[in-house]
Amino acid sequence: MVLKEMNLNIVEIDDESATLDGMDVLFTGREFFVGLSERTNQRGAEILADTFKDYAVSVVPVQNGRHLKSFCSMGGPDLIIIGSSEQAQRALKIMKQMSDHRYDKLTVPDDAAANCIYVHLPDKGHTLLHCTPEEFPESAKVFERLKDYLLIPVSNAEKVKVDGALTCCSVLIHKKV
Repeated sequence: MVLKEMNLNIVEIDDESATLDGMDVLFTGREFFVGLSERTNQRGAEILADTFKDYAVSVVPVQNGRHLKSFCSMGGPDLIIIGSSEQAQRALKIMKQMSDHRYDKLTVPDDAAANCIYVHLPDKGHTLLHCTPEEFPESAKVFERLKDYLLIPVSNAEKVKVDGALTCCSVLIHKKV
């Protein structure tokens, strides 16, 4: 209802064989990376590509019941925040191979800490919602390297109990002023 009131184009997937979970979709502002996981399949990625014809859509295999954004997210217009596990680094390598653009990266020790929310606020500039130092102390230290950012630690303790993360609880809408 709210999205319709904002005059946003809403696309429903009517192909019952297609699955597409938001935690498997990483939009960089230039292109989409779609994690093929237990909840997202090739047909779901194809429908996303058909819907957003102006953007490249590349698929990245994801294993072990995880999602693409279980270990990466956008930390700025050209910055990918990535976990340090073997699976995360393998996914990053695939993304680099599939993209014509060269993104900066910020590697955090804990995969779950890589799930962040970036927004650019008119009066605050670069803003990053990220894990708390209590949850991931070593990863929180890495975020402190982002000197030009407003850093906002947000606890994920309750969300993980239901297999959730920061990006699961958000819909970011870029609305032109």
